[in-house]
Amino acid sequence: MCTSCVDRLFTSGPAPCPVAGCHKTLRKKNFHPPFFADLAVEREVDVRRRVGAVFNRRQEEFETLRDWNDYLEQIESLVFDIVEGTDMERKKAEERLKLYAEEYREEIKESARAEREEEELVKRRQAAEADGARRRRMAEVKEEEEVKADLARAKQEAIDALARGNGDANQIAKQVQKIIMQKAERRRRDLTSAESASATNGLEGGRKGSLTIRGLKKKVAPAAEKPYDAFDGLNRVPSRYVLQDSYENEWLSAAVNDIRHMAGGYSLQEYYARTMFEAFSGLGVFIEAEVAGRDEAKVETISSARAPDDVF
Repeated sequence: MCTSCVDRLFTSGPAPCPVAGCHKTLRKKNFHPPFFADLAVEREVDVRRRVGAVFNRRQEEFETLRDWNDYLEQIESLVFDIVEGTDMERKKAEERLKLYAEEYREEIKESARAEREEEELVKRRQAAEADGARRRRMAEVKEEEEVKADLARAKQEAIDALARGNGDANQIAKQVQKIIMQKAERRRRDLTSAESASATNGLEGGRKGSLTIRGLKKKVAPAAEKPYDAFDGLNRVPSRYVLQDSYENEWLSAAVNDIRHMAGGYSLQEYYARTMFEAFSGLGVFIEAEVAGRDEAKVETISSARAPDDVF
């Protein structure tokens, strides 16, 4: 709806939806300008926001990762039914959402309160970090100004000492440089001590506050991985015969004892397995059923081909 229509219809208070067949009561405060060009995406975002306000449990409330993933899957299924489901699925999803909100009303409020506290803690931490960075920048600027002032003062003292003729010029310059280095080192130590104290105070404040460590309640060791099976558990044991280690065969006895056959890695077991498989592979095929099925298909094909002639 455009802004003018919203103002015209809902400025005086709640009013029924102007769409024919829709009997929902709408309020002006629930309208907002769309952020996305696609209204379907905008609607899905609104649905996710509404569902997320009810299903607001956090990961640290669950025992295992499987429980947390099942909870997320439940949320996604509910959102999908509301957004993409039929009218019946949408109605059932809305009822589930309403029942869940009524059943876990206190838990939802507690989760929302904990989330607000975490957000406030993050904001305070970010503000403290920004304040610390600002103080460091100010301290650096102040240190630069003090260094410049010390240099100017040292130069002036050196000039005055040379003008009075007291001592050697090189000795006076070294003494002035030593004093400047000592002052700079003292300022750096003071700045480091102040930063360490600030960091310690911030850490103690975080410990005293409601610091939350995100994560599951307990760690569950993952299931041991099974050895890799290229056949994915398929039973490859023959059901119609039992493969033996050797078979008596006159023309194979020479190959068994001939090193020229075995030197290249040839195995008679492979020959036995292939021969037995080929011998028993046709036992599951019944010729009569195959022929009967082929004849029926042939008759149906002929009938279909003659159908246009019968029509005319």
